[in-house]
Amino acid sequence: MTKKHDGEKQGIESVCTYCGVGCDITAEVQDNKIVKIYAQKDGVVSQGKLCIKGKYGYDFVDSKNRIREPRIKKAFLERNPALAEKYTDRLSEFNSEYMTCDLDTATSIAAEKLQEVKETYGGNSFCAIGGARTSCESAYSFQKFCRETMESPHVDNCARVCHSPSLKGMRTTIGEGAATNPYNDIYETEFMVVIGSNTMEAHPIIANRMIDMARTHNNLAVIDVRETKLAKLAKHNCIIPFEANLLVLNMMAYVIIDEELYDESFIANRTKGFEEFKEKILNDPYADPKFMEKIEGYEYLAKMIPNIAREYAVKKSMIFWGLGITEHLDGSYAVMAITHLALMTGNVGKTGAGLMPLRGQNNVQGACDMGCLPYYDPDYQTPKEIGLMTPQLVDAMLDGKIKALLNMGEDLTHIHPNLNKIDKAMEQLDFLMVQELFMTDIAERADIVIGVKSAYEKTGVYVNAMRRLHLSQPLVKSDLPDDWEVLAQMAGKLGDGENFHFKSSEDVWNEVRVRAPRRFSGADYYRLERHRKRGMQWPIYHEDTPVLHLLDFRTEDGLGKYVYKQYEPRGMIASILEKSFFDDSLNGFYLTTGRTLAHYNNAAQTKQTESLYNKHSEDVVLASVEDEGKFGDKVILKSEYGESEALTVKYTDKVKPKTLFCTFHHAKSRINAIFGDESDELILTARFKSVKVDILPVGDEIACG
Repeated sequence: MTKKHDGEKQGIESVCTYCGVGCDITAEVQDNKIVKIYAQKDGVVSQGKLCIKGKYGYDFVDSKNRIREPRIKKAFLERNPALAEKYTDRLSEFNSEYMTCDLDTATSIAAEKLQEVKETYGGNSFCAIGGARTSCESAYSFQKFCRETMESPHVDNCARVCHSPSLKGMRTTIGEGAATNPYNDIYETEFMVVIGSNTMEAHPIIANRMIDMARTHNNLAVIDVRETKLAKLAKHNCIIPFEANLLVLNMMAYVIIDEELYDESFIANRTKGFEEFKEKILNDPYADPKFMEKIEGYEYLAKMIPNIAREYAVKKSMIFWGLGITEHLDGSYAVMAITHLALMTGNVGKTGAGLMPLRGQNNVQGACDMGCLPYYDPDYQTPKEIGLMTPQLVDAMLDGKIKALLNMGEDLTHIHPNLNKIDKAMEQLDFLMVQELFMTDIAERADIVIGVKSAYEKTGVYVNAMRRLHLSQPLVKSDLPDDWEVLAQMAGKLGDGENFHFKSSEDVWNEVRVRAPRRFSGADYYRLERHRKRGMQWPIYHEDTPVLHLLDFRTEDGLGKYVYKQYEPRGMIASILEKSFFDDSLNGFYLTTGRTLAHYNNAAQTKQTESLYNKHSEDVVLASVEDEGKFGDKVILKSEYGESEALTVKYTDKVKPKTLFCTFHHAKSRINAIFGDESDELILTARFKSVKVDILPVGDEIACG
């Protein structure tokens, strides 16, 4: 539809602002207000369907809680009297805590403070965290502002708490850290393994394809620590102990090697180091599935794991994984173990066979592609200086080495681990600036908060979990700045204006195409506009690339390689072997966390839609029916690092005894206070999927308080 006069409905195509699936959407807009969102029947990603977030979660756009004007904390002005005096005529009262002003004044104050920090302590005293919830243009500008304007290597994004281990594990073994195939290859595959992913709730539109295939072909294995909704359709519903991913994956490799189910031709022509890998697996005391016969409550895995391995090896297969793989001590190694399975069986580099990390945020793939990582420039090139990762930056704040933080759309004090430690780190900063849509937990702590356009109010490129570029367009008009515009203003005031000469998001994107040519050189706005319905998958030169690794892997010699890591018994498995796990005490429960369908991460956007908020207005703990009666309806979860607020408990047969599951959408729950600094040993992604907790039952009067 084309708009002819005010009051007429207009249909505008764009991309959903929630998860990494990246669904195509059409919005009905009337008088500059979204009145409905739906998916076109021929939508390549959506296939005409949206989850409840995509369909109903748009009220945030014109919520009364949006940050419409810059806010400057009075306490900051008191600490910086020279700035307060210089700009006093341009500031006005906002409320008891904040002053307000126009954007020009806010960026002037921010730039002067950043200049002071840089001159006093050096560029390396500055860091920038964020970028995965905004467009590629803004993510690119963000890392450029950090590296070039502020001369600091310390830029990071929320991949640190989700799929950084996927990037590390896949790049180490096959040279590229992204999904190898498009979603529709699910219809071409003969067997699917889903491990560590609650796909129906976290990536529902991908799950739709899996459900279709599982119902008609009975070709699905689900491996998880609890029974997810998808597992109801699984041929193999494989519930494993906590922290056993690497153990199970190495067992699959053992079966494939021991029974000679591997693809000799593929191994010989496209991989290296197999013989050494084979010897290590066959001599690994924990790789033989018979080991599972010793694990009380999980003995059935001794037969189930070999059955999954056999079916995976002899069929054209795909493996899908989520944060249930990556958010562990051995997340990167578990991803390598996944790629080993594909390399041994030839299940990669072809239609209907491949590797699919299910990315979280709407543009986390794009933010990483743009260089919002301390060890990668745009296009995964090596930067001139490698910076610190987020957990290291938090330590540096506590040590007084990091003085200023620019935060763009990353609720660091809610969704990151060890909140008690992060709270202290935030208090140590000289300057905290946040670019956001709402007063999230971290925005409440900021010295300067600048409200910016949402994804539905701007033009920009987003890259979804299958490397698909979608050029979004504004659904409604907004007077707020885009993230990159705020950064360009500040860069200009810091003497770096020539470097930020952009007049439009297209100008930024054209620079991206030059700076990241191995992926985006052929992806100009004109082509992305023309292919908006289908999208284009990087790398994009003359054509795009739906399937990666057809002829070579993206390693230096084009070969895939094996990087073996032996599983080491620990945690739950060690306790079961010691006969100390199953008891009647309220101590030593294992907790994992995850999403529910109605909300997205910190729920900043979804809780603005009443119907979504009401579906899940508090975080809830799921416990085993076998533990019912032990601790009542309300509990506090306590670890050595901290404790949660009082949480409601629901009992279910989908969770094993002495294990728990909890959502993390509401900052008031303080779930992440119970996680410490334990993390992936290679890439520092927090161990969110396993923490040992004690349960403190609480009475209603405490819980309500």
